[in-house]
Amino acid sequence: MASLDFMKTMAIAASGLRAQAGRMRIISENIANADSTPSRPGADPYRRKIPTFKAEFDRAVDAQIVELGKTQPDTSAFRMKYEPGHPAADQNGNVKYPNVNSLVEMTDMREAQRSYEANINVISATRRMLQRTIDILKA
Repeated sequence: MASLDFMKTMAIAASGLRAQAGRMRIISENIANADSTPSRPGADPYRRKIPTFKAEFDRAVDAQIVELGKTQPDTSAFRMKYEPGHPAADQNGNVKYPNVNSLVEMTDMREAQRSYEANINVISATRRMLQRTIDILKA
């Protein structure tokens, strides 16, 4: 019975690791594209992506786990800069830049890293408890 609880804990924490790793990939993509411009005048640049999460029931361990859900587009306005000589400038000389705020992305990245670390700590603590249980049973 106790080993099932350990397995449940590990499965839940592992799902959190996978979800946060996916979140960090999306945030990294946002940061990488923060200063990209459209390929032609008047076109839209990269649009910031927002990761979502969903709860799933894992029948194998009889527990609710978390998964990365569908990525949502951020519908906020693009940044506009007046750069009349830029190849992507529209007829008014304005260039659209992605709606990515690097400060927000770095804050989200830090939060994702902390959640990832918390899940690693849960797995480590569970492994230590499991090892102690085995050591007690051997004695």
